[in-house]
Amino acid sequence: MFKKSIATCALIAAATFPLAAGDTASQPIKAANSFAQMDKPFAVRPNHTFSIVARDPKTGEFGVAVQTHWFNVGTSVAWLKPGVGAVATQSFTERSYGPLGLELMAAGKSADQALKALLAADEHTDVRQVGMVDANGKTAVHTGEHAIVEHCNFAGDGFTVQANLMLNGTVCDAMIKAYTGTKGDLAERMMSALEAAQGEGGDIRGKQSSALIVVSGDASKERWNGTNFDLRVDDNIDPIKEMRRLLTVARGYKAMQAGDDYWTEGKVKEALASYSKAEEMMPDSHEAVFWHAATLAAGGYVDESLPLFAKAYKMWPDWRKLVPRLPASGLLPDDPVLLKKILNAK
Repeated sequence: MFKKSIATCALIAAATFPLAAGDTASQPIKAANSFAQMDKPFAVRPNHTFSIVARDPKTGEFGVAVQTHWFNVGTSVAWLKPGVGAVATQSFTERSYGPLGLELMAAGKSADQALKALLAADEHTDVRQVGMVDANGKTAVHTGEHAIVEHCNFAGDGFTVQANLMLNGTVCDAMIKAYTGTKGDLAERMMSALEAAQGEGGDIRGKQSSALIVVSGDASKERWNGTNFDLRVDDNIDPIKEMRRLLTVARGYKAMQAGDDYWTEGKVKEALASYSKAEEMMPDSHEAVFWHAATLAAGGYVDESLPLFAKAYKMWPDWRKLVPRLPASGLLPDDPVLLKKILNAK
């Protein structure tokens, strides 16, 4: 019932809600009733947490990164749409802020206008915490007065940070410093912000799950083909450390894909460099080694492929069983002499 009403009211509010000059999301509409004084409870998922929402001004990418002591945080806090914007909705979480916020921004509303419309339709703004960024890099943030302390938020140039139920009140400042002071792509800067927050003590309850999602700035792409990173740690004793590992693995697989793309274009030198980069990033991945070898062999670079095949077999012997099956799929030439040479690689 509540989600239906907030959806309807928010769309009406977005069209009619007056925004005075100079209004910002740091001046939220007050809740009709405080959470502490409600006669009836309402359904909430308490994602008390820290997060960052950001847009890269160079690439147009949008990202959300989050960590909490709660299971499966990525499914409820982080909402993104290529070319449109990103939303983090947390504290006593109302998930509809995510899809409705994106819908409003897709319709041309700024992050500030979208957030104000959603707050105007919500009777429980005092327990919400939301950060938004739109396609122009404009940001909006809200923290209700009954979010659990320590809480903080900040709306910067193209990014917001927000946190509640923290061990210490220094989390937001640490995230801001890390995000703005880190070099690298959007994923790297957001990852650094999460690590900095945890370095200040993070969630007072401890650690459990995290997520890091980056989507394209190209509005012509759908979510399914415009996602550059979608990493989730649902239940782990140290989710940020695991997220850092997953980010490295994801970059390794991106390097493998780049190698395939270069190879298809006939750019052999670039392809080999990408495959080597993938193996350096993932030294324990026999998958990267094997497919590097198979691509070389399929392209006629048999001698160069043999040491890699031998390495892959040593790491995972069952690759030898796969080799004879590949010609049927066109991944190796159907040449018995060649296959024997590959299978005997040592």
